[in-house]
This record gives sequence, C-alpha cells and structure tokens, in this order.
Amino acid sequence: MSKIELDKTDRKILSILQSDGRLSNQDVAERVSLSPSPCLRRIKRLEEAGVIRQYVALLDPDKLGLGLLAYVNVRLEKHSEGAPNARVPATSPRFEFAQAVSAWPEVVACYAMTGEMDFLLRVHVEDMEHFSRFMMSTLLRHPAVLDVKSSFALQRIKETTALPLV
Repeated sequence: MSKIELDKTDRKILSILQSDGRLSNQDVAERVSLSPSPCLRRIKRLEEAGVIRQYVALLDPDKLGLGLLAYVNVRLEKHSEGAPNARVPATSPRFEFAQAVSAWPEVVACYAMTGEMDFLLRVHVEDMEHFSRFMMSTLLRHPAVLDVKSSFALQRIKETTALPLV
C-alpha cells in the first residue's frame, strides 16, 4: 500500500467529510473555497485512491440496546505454521479463526495482535447474559481458542472514527 500525497485542501476536504459525510459537494466546496467541479474531482480522486474507503451511518449502540462493550483478548493454540513471516495458510487455526469471527455479529472489530494474545475483539452486546451466551456458545467453542481475557468498558471517554490529518 502506497501512501498518497495530500495537500492542505485535500486534508481539509477529508476533515470535513470525516465529521459529516452527508454534506453535499456544494457544501464541501464552499467550506474549502473551491468551485464544485474541482472539489468533486478531488473527492473522486481520494475515493479512487482508497483514501476514502466508504461512507457509513454511525449508530448509537446504547439506543439499540447494545449497552455492554467488551474487549476480548484471544489466544489460539499454537500449531506449526511455517516461517514467522510467511503468509498464513488457509488451513491454519489463525485463518480459520479469522474466518469464523467474520460471521459473528457481536464482534464489530477484530485485530491480529503482537504480544501474549493473538487477537483483540471489540464486542457489543445487550448485557452480561448476552455476553455470557456469546462466550460460551460461540467464542469458547471455536476449536482453536486456548484462552480469553475480557475487559468491560465502564465509561466512554473518547470515541471517534476521525483519523488525525496532521
């Protein structure tokens, strides 16, 4: 993945779209002091380059009854997977776990990690009972899972999808 060069106007466009992706091209153009056509060309270039991956609606988990947020560290059983820097084979426990996680709706983010644990999951559920069902019926039943450690968010201090555009 190559880094794309962004000028001050590109960064301003991205900042505006990160805070409100529903703005019209006209509104964005006015805020960056461009006419609509050049602004639209810049946005299209950013989309085509993959800088803008997608546009989404951000939902409030509490209002949807998903008030419990857990971070779950997962350690898998170690199996010989070849050289440490080799691509993960499609039959490996890591690959199979990653495939399984994709189908679990409670898991809204999954990261392969360095250190003691192999994966970090961000899990949104209704309550502790829902979390318990997810753990016992889904996560701990996966054959590659050796150990899990869970932490629960007590309070949301900061949560943003906006990347720093320094």
